[in-house]
Amino acid sequence: MTSSPIFVIVPVYNEAPVIEQTLKDLLQYDYNIIMVDDGSTDEIDKVVKNHSLTLLKHAVNLGQGASLQTGMEFAKKSNAEIIVHFDGDGQHKAADIRKLIEPIIKDECDIVFGSRFLKKKSKQNIPFVRKIILQLARYMNWIYTGILLSDAHNGLRALNKKAMNEIIISENKMAHASEILYLTKKNNLRFKEIPVTITYTDYSKKKGQGIMNSINILFHLIAKKIDS
Repeated sequence: MTSSPIFVIVPVYNEAPVIEQTLKDLLQYDYNIIMVDDGSTDEIDKVVKNHSLTLLKHAVNLGQGASLQTGMEFAKKSNAEIIVHFDGDGQHKAADIRKLIEPIIKDECDIVFGSRFLKKKSKQNIPFVRKIILQLARYMNWIYTGILLSDAHNGLRALNKKAMNEIIISENKMAHASEILYLTKKNNLRFKEIPVTITYTDYSKKKGQGIMNSINILFHLIAKKIDS
């Protein structure tokens, strides 16, 4: 581990084909990298064993939300000042982390969400069907959380100490993205969106959310909210 107060959490599940490039990008910077292997079966630990990072492992596959919470608990115990969520599938750019955390360093907000819709060039690279899904998800999130972001399911985000203590992820799978918004609103956290670049590959497209899955997530969250 480095002396940096910035911890980057990278949840992975069978990402061996792309994780080497993801780490090469991240390890250019002096951040603490916390990789959470969510029960992978592709021996990804052998791929990353020679890299300077902390590897946490789930014995079974629990979901991305659970992986992020595992990483956040470890980072908090390690005295993290800022936590960054960073997908392991090669979509995100490590260079975007600096501008993502800048508003937190300046105490302008508690949580920063990356958005692919705030930069014209990034919008042009989004596959058409993915645009439709993401726009639909925006309004579904708004119904559930009361927050209308420009980008509903961007996995690149940063949290300060207040946010990391208020946001405890209980949704193990992909509903965690909406849960984070809900907890941001519930706890009156200051938030901001920052333009980031998303790189689409055939590999990353296969791992995206479908329309029906987004709808199922919404109904699940609404039912949970009613029960509580």
